[in-house]
Amino acid sequence: MNIQISNRQNSLPIPEERLREKIRVILNALACPEGEISVSFVTDEEMQEINRDYRGKDQTTNVLSFAMQEGEFGSLVPNLLGDVLISGDTTLREAATYGMQPGDRLLQLLIHGVLHLFGFDHETGPDAEQEMEEKSDHLMALISDTPDVRGWILAGS
Repeated sequence: MNIQISNRQNSLPIPEERLREKIRVILNALACPEGEISVSFVTDEEMQEINRDYRGKDQTTNVLSFAMQEGEFGSLVPNLLGDVLISGDTTLREAATYGMQPGDRLLQLLIHGVLHLFGFDHETGPDAEQEMEEKSDHLMALISDTPDVRGWILAGS
């Protein structure tokens, strides 16, 4: 398992080793113990730029995923899952808005981004949204140190 973590922001503390262990648990639970993933923590400004360039939306967002298993050459490196970007600034704002610990909101956004790498997409309809929320709740129960944080994963997404 290859997990790369990059921190390009200063507003949200990132406990890299603890986070790396939680990513291992997520990937094992998704039956991908040999998966390769990159997780980057960025500022709102960087997230807005990436969101504008890749999605045509000139605004920041909480999490973006770039799956490497999509497209014509997706099967060339089957364990290369992709990249997840999380805005530290937005994570803090959303945690305050939802009355959560920032670390729990970070984990929810991480799970959300990883599930997108596995093909889950809450925007394709109510059944897909429910399936993604149920999977998110299950994964959050596995990795969260805080009881009763399930069911929040799609809030603000």
